[in-house]
Amino acid sequence: MRIYTASSEETLRARKFLRDWADESFVTSEQYQHLQQETISELRTTNIFLRLVLLFFTLIIVGSAAVLFRVVFLRHLSDQTAGIFFLIFSAVCYAAAEVAVSKFRLYRYGIEEALAVFSVGFLCVGMVLAFFSGAPYSPRPARPESLVLTAGALFSLWIWHRFGLWYAFLAAMVFAIFLPGYWTSSHSAQHVIVDLLYAIGLICVSAVRSRHRFDYLDDNYSLVEALLWLGIYLTINLQLSSLEVLMHWWGFGTTVTSEFARPFYWATWVIIWCLPPLVLARGIRQKDRFVIAVGAIVAILTFVTNKPYLGWPRHTWDSMLLGTLLTGVALLIRRWLASGPSRVRHGFTAARLSGKDKRWLNAGSAVLGLVSPQSTTPAPQKSSPAFRFGGGASGGGGAGGEF
Repeated sequence: MRIYTASSEETLRARKFLRDWADESFVTSEQYQHLQQETISELRTTNIFLRLVLLFFTLIIVGSAAVLFRVVFLRHLSDQTAGIFFLIFSAVCYAAAEVAVSKFRLYRYGIEEALAVFSVGFLCVGMVLAFFSGAPYSPRPARPESLVLTAGALFSLWIWHRFGLWYAFLAAMVFAIFLPGYWTSSHSAQHVIVDLLYAIGLICVSAVRSRHRFDYLDDNYSLVEALLWLGIYLTINLQLSSLEVLMHWWGFGTTVTSEFARPFYWATWVIIWCLPPLVLARGIRQKDRFVIAVGAIVAILTFVTNKPYLGWPRHTWDSMLLGTLLTGVALLIRRWLASGPSRVRHGFTAARLSGKDKRWLNAGSAVLGLVSPQSTTPAPQKSSPAFRFGGGASGGGGAGGEF
């Protein structure tokens, strides 16, 4: 059901591997030229910077066109009629995304991504205006507006499955966060429901991923599994997911425990200590970098939120101690891996094996330079007032006093 053929995506994957090998001199220039001719794909791709530019401009163009149409043609119509037009816009955007891929063979080109994103947005806006306009918002259990979130989540999942856009799956996870608010008013039950939805998704993804362990879909499922693990942890950790967490961390409002029963609160504290080893074990067993990274992130978050969980006071040196601990652990792991045969232990090594990390660092440096140019560009120096030499005198030769 994916819009791209398996052979096309496998060819692009092989081409990426070939570029990594060439960057690390694993293949000669003659081999690279020969293999490059064998990995030509009919899909049109671009670099990440042009992709972001095209995505941004397409979002502006389509969004501005929708707003202009709403103001000019739908201004005097009812919200229900405007909602129907937005539903039509959603269908048109999705059809345009399909045509952009099937006819023009765009792959991660920015244009088809923006059209797919707008198809989801217009669907939700159209449903709200067409079916629920005029009704005051109230998150009561079993309210029909939950159909909008359900439709948005399901359509986002379809976009992810059809086009392979990982952030569409992330959007479905965000839609799922707000669904339990329409089903129950209990904060504890809402957290449990969201975790159950994420757990069901994790089980399904793990089952499907086992059939694509060594093909082009493995990276896609790897990122989705990492997002689900992270979502489960963030929902369980009440110090990060509670509505009052920001006020509590800044010293305002009530404590987080006031929202939840004490057994539930302390059960989540136990779970956030159990999840990091589980996620790390899963990532190490699968040799999955994304899942291992999420395991390391949730482990750090557990250390950071442990004191607020227990109600202990925080100190200024806590971050220094945590940084020292993480640095020591990283050095020990690196030394342990380097001491193995050929600097490898159980399939893991601390040595860089491809140029992918280097390209990511270069891209990150470029983005950082765009975001904060003042940090890399020296500030202009104030020019000192012009200094005028003058008043000198030289006798005898008729020389002037200024020069």
